[in-house]
Amino acid sequence: MAETIDDKIKNYRTAPFDARFPNTNQTRNCFQNYLDFHRCNKALSARDQDVSPCEWYQRVYKSLCPSSWVGKWDEQIENGSFPGKI
Repeated sequence: MAETIDDKIKNYRTAPFDARFPNTNQTRNCFQNYLDFHRCNKALSARDQDVSPCEWYQRVYKSLCPSSWVGKWDEQIENGSFPGKI
């Protein structure tokens, strides 16, 4: 039985395995999902499309990343000093 994206997001519990990040240290996975969330929002907002599919990335990074990191990154984005390319 195929699940829709909305069902997957609704039933989400924790970050699933990502083959790009096979190691125990999930720091890069955290950062990549943070970037993917903001890139997704930016791309879909620019086209005036629904940004709800981006919620997946947000849930993953919120599951993996310490809140202090996320707060710092949000602050850096507001100040224009964020090191990632969004």
